[in-house]
Amino acid sequence: MMGRTHALTGWCAGLAVAPAVGITTLSQALVFAATTAGYALLPDLDHPGARASKLLGPVTGGLSWLLRNASAALYSVTKGPRDERKKGSHRHLSHTLLFALLLGGATAAATAFGGPWVVVGVVVFGLLLAEDALGDWLLPVACGAVVWWVVENSPDVLAQLDSVAGWLGIAVALGCFTHCLGDALTESGCPFLFPVPIAGETWYELRPPKWLRFRTGDKVETGFLFPVFTVLAVLLIPGVWPALLGFFDDVLNQ
Repeated sequence: MMGRTHALTGWCAGLAVAPAVGITTLSQALVFAATTAGYALLPDLDHPGARASKLLGPVTGGLSWLLRNASAALYSVTKGPRDERKKGSHRHLSHTLLFALLLGGATAAATAFGGPWVVVGVVVFGLLLAEDALGDWLLPVACGAVVWWVVENSPDVLAQLDSVAGWLGIAVALGCFTHCLGDALTESGCPFLFPVPIAGETWYELRPPKWLRFRTGDKVETGFLFPVFTVLAVLLIPGVWPALLGFFDDVLNQ
């Protein structure tokens, strides 16, 4: 799945889950969704050519190198008798539910103990990832939401940032989880349930029946999935759907 589709599905997942984690305002929902959209790109940090790997030059490039080598080392010692003979550097460690949960947990712990500046760092990195994939329009939207949030919570902004730590780990884990679900729909599949052994494979690539799969960047993704999720990305924004229903109700009753 292409980076922009990963980010868009992450945005939709963030808006859909926001109410369940106690997010009640539009500004919070937009920041949460933008953060989830960004971290929906993070699993591809295991590829040197990915957007995430190139985002901050040698910094993210170095992280990509570390992740690729860690994934390859783990694959070499955990692969089952029927796993494929490959390096295991791309679409392995970072494309698992285990990775999503560990990274989400680490983020929650870091933001809880590191204070407001760690919170800001996690959010800003997520926003940069999302903006790189979806376009420059996202930056003013997200920054506007942040400013709106600050104004709403002034003068207790720092206290509110501490409260954000409670759901940032969820945003990061949800983004990675959404990425894996997207890749599981492609021809290559995704070793989502590692290290659960399935059919002699520790890294069993989950995928739907062949007629439901698609190739990255083909017409199914660009001509159907991306437009559908673009519409959902707008409809899921708090207040948009009720406003549309009210508008059409007024039109029909005229």
